[in-house]
Amino acid sequence: MRKIEFIITSKDNGRQIRDFLRDFGVSAALLTKLKNTENGITKNGEFAKSIDLINTDDRLAIKIVENGKSPKKLDNTDVKVCFNDEDILVLDKPPFMPVHESRNHQGDTLANVAACYLDNMPFRAVYRLDRDTSGLVLIAKNELAASKLAGKIKKDYYAVCDGILNGNGTIELPIRRVNDSIIKRGVFDDGERAVTHWQAIKNTDSTTLLKINLETGRTHQIRVHFSYLGNALVGDTLYGNSSDKINRQALHCKTIYFIHPITGEEITVDSEFPKDFKKLI
Repeated sequence: MRKIEFIITSKDNGRQIRDFLRDFGVSAALLTKLKNTENGITKNGEFAKSIDLINTDDRLAIKIVENGKSPKKLDNTDVKVCFNDEDILVLDKPPFMPVHESRNHQGDTLANVAACYLDNMPFRAVYRLDRDTSGLVLIAKNELAASKLAGKIKKDYYAVCDGILNGNGTIELPIRRVNDSIIKRGVFDDGERAVTHWQAIKNTDSTTLLKINLETGRTHQIRVHFSYLGNALVGDTLYGNSSDKINRQALHCKTIYFIHPITGEEITVDSEFPKDFKKLI
């Protein structure tokens, strides 16, 4: 359960509770859930209806009760906790670990690690990373945080690609699933809009370390875009070639930036490059 309290200021004096909560980011579905929860909405410690009015200095509170359960717990000390409070958990996912459970992965995923910190709450990853991509994954601990954060997290990815790139640029090429493939994506005129911004950080004699920001979030977007340009990520066997220097695609989500959904604070969370990525660069 998550209880969130508000002290009403003069700018919201005389408003209905439902209007105040909707402006804060409470969805219509969550508002209905609050109304059906015992003391889901209270004003100055007393039960309140969503149509009741609020006044300056009132103490308004909502109580979010979770119905689902978290997955089976996996105590994995290799997964670092980079941020943790009542609303948000950020884990540094190692390579080769799936984010979600599936038919072939039960009990060995990031969701199972997160369960150790969720106190029987559902697993809500606000975005996902590919199994072999490493880096930060943000998990919302309640549906209000999840809805307010969806699509609003800026991420700094770092990748090593084949070939020499200099300066910076933007790739805007549409992406969709390759015909008859369950997994593979490609650039096609009838695909969905996909925009990737990149900056070259340093070169070797045959590769480039890139900092990448996504304007859109298509599946495999970074891997597809650079492969299409002839600069596939090092080690990416699906869109490029294997490498004797790293046994996965060289891609890491290093830093995330977001506005805290409850406090409004600007948050930056950073991670270290994993060992194989450090060795490569």
